[in-house]
Amino acid sequence: MRHFPHFAAFGAAVVATFSGCQPIRTTALPELEGWANRPSYAMSLLYRKPLVALGRRNDEPYERGRPAVDVVHHRVFVGSSDRGLYCLRAEDGQMLWRFDTMGPVQSEPLYDAVHDVVYFGSNDGALYKLEASNGELLWRFSSNAEVARKPILDGDELYFVNANDTVIAVDASTGKRLWSQHRTPALGMEVAGHSGLLFHDGNLFVAFSDGTVTAYEAATGREAWDPVDLSAEAEQALGEVPAYLDVDTTPVAASIDGMDAIIVGSYAGGVMALQAENGNQIWSNTAVLSVTDVSYWHQPAHQGADGRMYEQHDIVIASTGTTGLWGLDAKTGAELWRRDLPDGGTSAPAFISGAMLISTTQHGLFLLSPLGGRVIDGVHTQAGFSMPPVTEGQRAFILSDSGDFLAFTVPLPGQPKTRL
Repeated sequence: MRHFPHFAAFGAAVVATFSGCQPIRTTALPELEGWANRPSYAMSLLYRKPLVALGRRNDEPYERGRPAVDVVHHRVFVGSSDRGLYCLRAEDGQMLWRFDTMGPVQSEPLYDAVHDVVYFGSNDGALYKLEASNGELLWRFSSNAEVARKPILDGDELYFVNANDTVIAVDASTGKRLWSQHRTPALGMEVAGHSGLLFHDGNLFVAFSDGTVTAYEAATGREAWDPVDLSAEAEQALGEVPAYLDVDTTPVAASIDGMDAIIVGSYAGGVMALQAENGNQIWSNTAVLSVTDVSYWHQPAHQGADGRMYEQHDIVIASTGTTGLWGLDAKTGAELWRRDLPDGGTSAPAFISGAMLISTTQHGLFLLSPLGGRVIDGVHTQAGFSMPPVTEGQRAFILSDSGDFLAFTVPLPGQPKTRL
């Protein structure tokens, strides 16, 4: 990824006229406080297309998945609450085809450029494989529980997890089950959603609703190390058994002092770094409560356009439902910065042009600095987002809760817009 430490040059970016989108200003929306800042006009709307058939939503007035981009053929794949997977032309959002399932498609698709196919999950409990060129069904695998996270492809093997805490490996060509591992879900209340998979160095890392994090050997499905109980960490920090044990964040890989690490967030227990080799704890920050997503941002040491040398930065970004948006030191877990949330909260970030782009459920999209959480730009779209954006190059794509598909561009400082 391309990361730059200073963003003052964003002020020279092209100012766009937004059709249906308004600049966010403090005079118009004083309740947003710092989130209402729009100093740079760094973001430009490319297009906005009505997409979702609202009459087919089945009482799910939100879009929770995430688009996937096919750079070679200039296509975007996105699931919807109207039970469909859409294939769109990236340049203008024109629909190329739509595939219908038996439930809302609230997962992130996986595009395989080698075979020109797309995999995705549905709330109907199935994982699908389609021809990317025309949407033709190649196979359907029923897992008997909601599939709401992106699958993982390694060679001829495909891995995914469902909402019933079951990890499944299938043959990517045939859809035949290779192995599965099930963990008994926790009793009591659960937060909506479930963890996805991380594939790293031959192992699959996943978190479960009972508060544990586990590693499996991808080839065999055997446990690579004993489950780590994050609920025990939460109980020690809170002094009582937490109401929600869930670890719904997808683990992310990081490098800490040359050591392979896994970063994961617990709803009640904070954020924790574990050794990828054995699950031993490196650090934890129990102050970061209500974590819904964790991301890892790496900026290598480099010489800037101004001739100055800039140091390396490794930051864990923690998105939460109540305690704010956090930036943590990846080596120690210490808080570097924290921003209060706008009404309704934020999504996980997507990194673009040295900044991070987040969506909010009530106030549109915002561009922030990963180094300090400072707001660079914002666009009020008159519709909220439950979906995080996806970025490719200097473009970003997202589906709003009102069913509109939007594309934005965020040029590098001092540079014009580029094609996908």
